[in-house]
Amino acid sequence: MKLKCIAVDDESLGRKMLEDNIRQVPFLEWVGTCKNALEAMEMLQQQHVDLMFLDIQMPGMLGTKLLELLPHKPMVIFVTAYSNFAVESYDLDVVDYLMKPVPFDRFLKAAYKALEIKQKDLAFAQTSGPESTDFFYVNVEYSLVRVRIPDITHVEGMKDYVKIYLQGAAKPVITKSTLKGIEEKLPAQVFMRVHKSFIVNLERIESIRNREIRIGAWEIPVGESNLDDLMRLIQKA
Repeated sequence: MKLKCIAVDDESLGRKMLEDNIRQVPFLEWVGTCKNALEAMEMLQQQHVDLMFLDIQMPGMLGTKLLELLPHKPMVIFVTAYSNFAVESYDLDVVDYLMKPVPFDRFLKAAYKALEIKQKDLAFAQTSGPESTDFFYVNVEYSLVRVRIPDITHVEGMKDYVKIYLQGAAKPVITKSTLKGIEEKLPAQVFMRVHKSFIVNLERIESIRNREIRIGAWEIPVGESNLDDLMRLIQKA
């Protein structure tokens, strides 16, 4: 297995260093380099990229802003001279955060981390099938977490993240995804999008009052355009 990689850095020395490092690692395949975020966006549209080594402080657009704008993101390893973006990078779910100048052994460790994530994703994709339709896996802090569909009470969308609430769980599972992405994994006969930010398990609804659904301690709003469809489904149950 090889990971197709690009390097994005406004400094020519930084690009050359990343290219040299990528070419030394057997499971990395160098695809190209970019001087800024706009070039990176164009390259990502033109070809498949598994892993992007990305500088943050660049003219025109920060690397962090680039990640917020990308609809389909490759794995990302930040390579930067600044430590003050570390917390923000955690929220962006990047593979690793490398400080310049990057020792090769530290670069290699980050690359292996990306390879492990890719291998796990492929392994679960290959083993999933008709017999595994009652669960799916999501990425949570570099780990794949198994979510049983019957345990889901509701799902809340939060921009680039979703919260999956499970029966009996102390806290929700938080993963980087869209609400639509999670909705596609759920059986339509049991789960319904009742609001632009919420999907509910119809079998878990305890009551509906004043366009609010109660499930346990949670009160979930119902969008005005969704109310009629919800009531029709409830009445059929």
